[in-house]
This record gives sequence, C-alpha cells and structure tokens, in this order.
Amino acid sequence: MAVSATNSYTGAGIAEDFQDIIYDISPEETPLLSMAKKSTAGQTYHQWQTDVLAAAAANRQLEGDDASYSTLAATTVLGNYCQISRKTVQISNTYDVVKKYGRKSEVAYQLMKAGKELKRDIEYALVRNQASSAGGAGTARSSAGIESWISGNSVKATAASTATTPGFSGGTVAAPTDGTAGTFVEADLKSALELAWLDGGEPTTILMSSANKKLFSAFAGIAEKRHMVNGTSEAVITAAADVYVSDYGNHTVKLDRFMRDEAVLCLDPQYVGVANLRPITKEELAKTGDSTKYLMTAEYALVVNNPDAHAKVQGVGA
Repeated sequence: MAVSATNSYTGAGIAEDFQDIIYDISPEETPLLSMAKKSTAGQTYHQWQTDVLAAAAANRQLEGDDASYSTLAATTVLGNYCQISRKTVQISNTYDVVKKYGRKSEVAYQLMKAGKELKRDIEYALVRNQASSAGGAGTARSSAGIESWISGNSVKATAASTATTPGFSGGTVAAPTDGTAGTFVEADLKSALELAWLDGGEPTTILMSSANKKLFSAFAGIAEKRHMVNGTSEAVITAAADVYVSDYGNHTVKLDRFMRDEAVLCLDPQYVGVANLRPITKEELAKTGDSTKYLMTAEYALVVNNPDAHAKVQGVGA
C-alpha cells in the first residue's frame, strides 16, 4: 500500500488543537456563609447581647395587694474576635497579555479564583471547631466557629462520653474536645432538636458532612416511591433524604463540604450571622517591578446571636 511521505507525522508547523475553556469542578457552596445574616462590626472584638424570659410559673395575686419589686436580671454579653483572611495575586505583565486558552486576562481569571477560594476559607472558619483568640503582635486573631459556640444544647453521640464543649466564658470561646468517638444515631438527633426547641429555638437547618449524611439517610422512614414517566410506572429507589420531619418541625438537611465528621449542627437561621469589619475587597498594590499585584482581604466575626437557639450532636465517629 502506497503511503504519502508527507503527512501529519512528518510535517511541521501544525497548530495545536486546544479547547478554549478551563474545567474546574472545585465546589463553591458555602451553606453557612450564605445562610448567615450580614451585619457590620465596628471593632476587632464584636459584641452583642442575649436575654431570656423568666420561667413560666403559677402567678396568683391578692386583690388590693401592694406590688413588690425584685432585682431584674441583666442581659448577657457575648463576643467574638474578627479574623482576617486573605488571598494574594501576582502576575507578570507579559503573562497577562500573551494569548492564552480559556481566558483573556490572567489577572482577571486569578482574581475570580481568589474570590471563590476566600469564600471557601471563610466557610471553613465558620463551621469548624475553632476557638476565638485576641491574637497579638505575632499571632493572628481567630473567630470562634459555630461548633465551638454550641455548648448548652450539645448531645454526645452514643458512646462518646468524653466529648466536651466549654463554650463562651470570660470573653472568649474555647475549642470543643472530641474524646472517644461515638455513633451518629437518630435518637441523638432528636434529643438535640428537642433541647433547642425547649430553649425557644427553631433549628430548621441541619448541617452535616457527607459521612454523616450517609448515616442520616439510613435512618428508618425513607420509603420507596413510584413515578409515572412517559405514561409508564417506573420504580424509583429513594436512598437519601433532604428534609427531616421531627416532633419539633421540618428541618432541611444540607451537606457542608467543610464540616468535620465529628459534629452534626442543628441551626436556627434567625440566630446566626457574620459581622464584617471589612467585607471582601480587592486592592491593587503598588508596582515594584514588571508585574501586577492584588491583595484580596476580608475581616469578619461569626455572630451566634443566641447559642441556645442551636444544638449539635458531637463526638461523632462517622
């Protein structure tokens, strides 16, 4: 068989076949950050107050009796430190202008990536077991995460007897300890929801890791459903649940990729927020050479308006 001596194997100057798009499947969801109410902080230590009604009791008074007065309970002051998170971008001016696949400006592309990465870092700080810290000249301030705030309504997972959550005390929030790992079971989730409800909370959102979501979806009560597709009845196996109905209401179950497996959070969205001392901003820095430099910064504190509105199952060994 005769073969041309000149072909794509022997020729030169052949153009590349390069798709003009960049595929990035990195997750961008930030459930707690998206859910949290936004407010403004005025100092690096952001404070707020909580209060509670007196317990209901039998209240019967004599006709014509003089009133008596007692000392009224003061409000409780809570606070959290503002944490600084940042991303930096530095691109040579040559690299920014040369023709590239998938983007025109490298600076614009990298700034877009940095913004998404910064939001993920903030979510990570909000949902973790981080303690609060005032920091110092050589130590960064840290904002306590939601896991560390929920102390009163904390249910230890089955067999996790040594798990503790010190919570807020003396102006700071200590990190919880996991101790011996336990098992995430439905009874513990019900107990946590009950505790929040008894205190007046309505924890309509439950956040958990993928490992715990698999355990949750194995709880009893998920039924097989049948649907009509193109006039034909087809069986659909339901092996997961996104809404949990308890004695204390309906609860939306959400996956959070940045949560630890050691905790399941039952949150009342009305009582969680983020106070921004400096919202996410980008700033072009002074040139010191043949490159473009940007600094992207956020300074924020998690605000747990009333920790008793929430609950958690801790010490989970998913």
